[in-house]
This record gives sequence, structure tokens and C-alpha cells, in this order.
Amino acid sequence: MKKQVVLYKKLSPLLMARLHEQAEVTLIENLDAEGLGKLRDALPRAQGLLGASLKLNAELLDLAPNLQAIASVSVGVDNYDIDYLTQRHILLSNTPDVLTETTADTGFALILATARRVVELANMIREGKWTRNIGPTHFGSDVHGKTLGIIGMGRIGEALAQRGHFGFGMPVIYHSQSPKPAVEQRFNAHYRSLPELLQQADFVCLTLPLTAETEGLIGAEQFALMRPETIFINISRGKVVDETALIEALRAGQIRAAGLDVFEREPLNQDSPLLQLNNVVATPHIGSATHETREAMARCAVDNLLAALAGERPVNLVNVGAWRG
Repeated sequence: MKKQVVLYKKLSPLLMARLHEQAEVTLIENLDAEGLGKLRDALPRAQGLLGASLKLNAELLDLAPNLQAIASVSVGVDNYDIDYLTQRHILLSNTPDVLTETTADTGFALILATARRVVELANMIREGKWTRNIGPTHFGSDVHGKTLGIIGMGRIGEALAQRGHFGFGMPVIYHSQSPKPAVEQRFNAHYRSLPELLQQADFVCLTLPLTAETEGLIGAEQFALMRPETIFINISRGKVVDETALIEALRAGQIRAAGLDVFEREPLNQDSPLLQLNNVVATPHIGSATHETREAMARCAVDNLLAALAGERPVNLVNVGAWRG
């Protein structure tokens, strides 16, 4: 008998066909009020869940007594209560690796766009304000040779370091839970304490996950350590940063600019002060948003889910303690 799978993310026809071959699939196309109602109705018979961008708390999952596995189409797993899932032996998997290079590309795009004021000056042309040769008031900052500071030296951090070191001749400094000798050797990188990195880096880039330890990691105290020429980049999670403190640092000139792909609340409110600041480049959480990468993520999630429902250990199992194989 086929397993019951609830899908709350649209997949390509190829992946949908693959799921239908091996499971009975209920598709929830939209996570609006009506869609959430359909999800609640489907959970009691669900043995597998696949999707993204939905906080699956205990209140919802208590409606799914037969649930065996959740495949998240994401790297971050902050939408899940991992202790709860482990206690119930529900396998949680994610999709690392396949989005590493694309997300690092996004990070470097934000570095370049903020340093060279690309969005601000492109808008100047669109608004018909380019009437003479630009002068110092419109100059940007060099990227080549500047110090790249990375907070969170995981896969994406390493990919960002590779671009900076080999592509732009940037000295790399980093902060993580512990020093990483292999990274230091490959990129001639140097470990720093968090305060040291904030004081020394020309570009401060966040590439770390959202956890209880990292939530609110960067606030007023940390921005005060940065220099007026520092450019701040966040491609991790919005809640790692105190957004109010960031806005004040930008307004006060404590830092030069910010490139942000993530925010405390998403979608970003249209009345956010961030959107009124010319020294902010804001993108709508596009870190992995390419056709190729999103398809690869979905394919990885399908692989994870089908493996789990077949009694096999998923390659990308997050809560290892839930595995009873």
C-alpha cells in the first residue's frame, strides 16, 4: 500500500510524477487560511510531509499521529521543533549542499551592489537625475583587496571565502564556534573573536543558522564596534540581527551600507525604514532562488522523503536521534 504524503509546495511535473508513483499525494497549493485548513484536514492520515516556509509546531503536528518523516525544502530548520520531532521519532531532513554556490553568489552580489552603490545609482538614472558626470558624492568603495569578515564558516561561508580570496584578492577573517584549520590553509584565512572581526572587517557577512544562541547576535553593541566604512551583509536569517539597531547604525553613519536578503519579518513591511535608506540594498530572500537550484533542492527533498518512508536513513537527516534503523 502506498504511503500518504502531504505536499505543501508545488513541484515540477517530473518530481510530481515520481512522488505519485510511490505515494498517495495530497497537494496544498497555497498556505493561505483556506490552505491551512486543508492541511489540518490532511494531517491525520499523513505519513510524510514535504514543503517549506511553514512553521510546523507541536499544535499542528499533534494532528498527525501517523507521521514518519518531514522533508524540508531548505537548509535552515528553524521552523521545526527538533526535540519534539525526535521524541516522536519523526525524521526531519533538509537540503544542504545543493544551494551552497547559489547562495554564496547572492552574498557576493550584495557585496558588489552595496560597495558600488549599484541600486542607488541605477535608480538615479531611471528617475532622470543623471544630468552631469558623477562626482565624489556618488563614488562607491573598492571590493578588491578589502578584508572580508565571515561570521559562520559553514558550507556557504566557505563558498563566500573562495570567491573573495581567489576572485577578489580579499584577506579573509572569520568567526565560528571553533577554528577551522582546513579553511585557514585553503583561503589563508584567520580566526578572530567576534569583537575582533567586527572591528577589522571591511565587509561583515553573516552566513550562520538561526538558533537560540544566534538569535539577536548582532545588535547595537556589535554595530558600535564596526567602522564608518564597514558594509554589512546578511544572507543567513533576519532574526540573527536586531533590525532596529541596524537601522539606527545606518542612519547614524556607524556603518556605510547594508546588503540584506533576509529580515526579522518576511515579507518586509512596506513602511520599513530600511526601504527609505539609500545605503540599503534589499532583496526578497532570493539566496537560493534560481530555477536550477530550486529544482535541485526539491529533488533532494523528494529523495530524502522517499528514503525515509521506505525505511531507509535519509542522506540529509537532521535529527539523528530520531533514527531507529
